[in-house]
Amino acid sequence: MNNIINYVYNKYINKKNKLDILKLNSGDNITVHYEIIEGEKNRIQLFKGIIIKIKGYTFTVRKISGEIGVEKIFNIHQTSIKKIDINKKGKVRRSKIYYFRKLKGKKAKIK
Repeated sequence: MNNIINYVYNKYINKKNKLDILKLNSGDNITVHYEIIEGEKNRIQLFKGIIIKIKGYTFTVRKISGEIGVEKIFNIHQTSIKKIDINKKGKVRRSKIYYFRKLKGKKAKIK
């Protein structure tokens, strides 16, 4: 009986946040592999950028495309997300790095 209770507790009640499992933090340089459905075709697209905000089960990734900044908000439990790769751990002092939006050129690098 104890095994059944532990099984149900671990499977349904004690769900871990995937952000905690992946050890994602603001300032990390990541690549998100997510699936896009275009008509009848499915393909996996990569979004490589820096995490500027984590709130609950969502995180915001920012990248520079040309000279234009692009931000995309991902839900961690989205079924379209196939894989998240951590390219480089960033060292920042804040949890929400909104000041990163104003930086350009070499200043827009995180240590």
